[in-house]
Amino acid sequence: MQYEIRIDGLVPETLAEAFPELRRFVVPDQTVLVGQVTDEAHLYGLLTRCQSLGLHVVEMRRLAE
Repeated sequence: MQYEIRIDGLVPETLAEAFPELRRFVVPDQTVLVGQVTDEAHLYGLLTRCQSLGLHVVEMRRLAE
C-alpha cells in the first residue's frame, strides 16, 4: 500500500532521516512523505514517529495502486 503523509511546515533533512522508507517532497508550507507501508502496524509506527518528533500531520491518505 502506498501512503502519502502531509506534514505542516518544512521537515529538515535531519528529521526526515527518521523515515528512511519514505521519499520526501517539499511543497508550499508542507512536507510530503510518500512510500510503501507494509501493514497497519507499520502505519501506526510512522504516526508514532511523527508524534515523537513533534511533527504536525495535516493529512494522511492511501494512494491508488
